[in-house]
Amino acid sequence: MNDISYKKITNDIINELKATLEVINENDVNQLINEIFRAEKVFFVGVGRVLLSLKSIAKRLAHLGITSVIVGDITEPAITNKDLLIIGSGSGNTLFPVAIAKKAKEFNAKIVHIGSNPHSKLTELVDLFVRIPVKTKLSLADEIQSIQPMTSLFEQSLLLLGDIIALKIIRIDGLNMNDLWQYHANLE
Repeated sequence: MNDISYKKITNDIINELKATLEVINENDVNQLINEIFRAEKVFFVGVGRVLLSLKSIAKRLAHLGITSVIVGDITEPAITNKDLLIIGSGSGNTLFPVAIAKKAKEFNAKIVHIGSNPHSKLTELVDLFVRIPVKTKLSLADEIQSIQPMTSLFEQSLLLLGDIIALKIIRIDGLNMNDLWQYHANLE
């Protein structure tokens, strides 16, 4: 019988995350950071739990003074050729993000896909693909397997990748952590 202790399950999940984050291509991450620096606005699109991870990343970038937008929000501005669209989709075949990518392409925005499937419908549309090579519903041969249900490892890795990117930006820009509070919500 599998060990169901809290400590064992915690260690199993942390080990999966460590194994996953260590194989993400650092050059791709650095290229994504360069695109974030170049963009006037950074748009995010995804669905389900992936969208929740993306919303956290967008909020963290906003805390760094970066204009971040969730596609579909009531205050969403127009996207332009000076902007970046970041798509989160493990499969890269989810209808809504693919349709948004096609539309963003019409406006010549830069498009980055963070996902697991390197051969998706998004492949022809994006300027950069950052792969999180974890278990998906596609069951590709080189995916990192997970003991967790469905695509939990992807969503968790995506969230942590966003925090890694934020910390890299902080260090690159030499930002003072205390100064970041000026961007934090203050109507609470």
